Amino acid sequence: MAQISAAMVKELRERTDAGMMDCKKALVECDGDMEKAVDFLRKKGLAVAAKRAGRETSEGTVQCYIHAGSKLGVMVELDCETDFVAKTDQFIEFAKDLAMHIAATNPICIRREDAPQDLLDKEREIYAQQAKESGKPENIIDKIVEGRIEKYLKENCLLEQPFVKNPDVTIQDMLNELVGKMGENITVKRFARFQVGS
Repeated sequence: MAQISAAMVKELRERTDAGMMDCKKALVECDGDMEKAVDFLRKKGLAVAAKRAGRETSEGTVQCYIHAGSKLGVMVELDCETDFVAKTDQFIEFAKDLAMHIAATNPICIRREDAPQDLLDKEREIYAQQAKESGKPENIIDKIVEGRIEKYLKENCLLEQPFVKNPDVTIQDMLNELVGKMGENITVKRFARFQVGS
């Protein structure tokens, strides 16, 4: 079994923002392997997020992002269980990052279940027409259309989008990580995006 040093615990803590004891436990579990310990802590965050998912979120924050030139702005409401968490720097910073991300990516909804049906029907129609015009056989057009709809939802639903500052993680990944750190259910309640002339 690998010897776990204070320096290793400190490094893992800096990389993940997890608590000291959680970092030590992760390193012990992963026999001192730093990368495995990072994954271990991320999975733990997912487990905490799943456990907390049903809990009511009646506290939170509203944060704004105004793009340079003041022609584009976003307001986002991020909710949690207690005002203690709502006032933490990490929680507020996440809400600000979320507003900036929404300004950059212009999602159509928060989660795929919220995607407007009329918009999806219109996209399906367009994709089917494109497939027919490119000479695809009739029997595979439905599969092509559903594949494109799946891609469309991943690109346009906020929680499934890759984060603009770090495309290796989705907004949902970041949210799960925050839930794991804070130990509370956290939800993106709503957002509004304003753009001059649109």
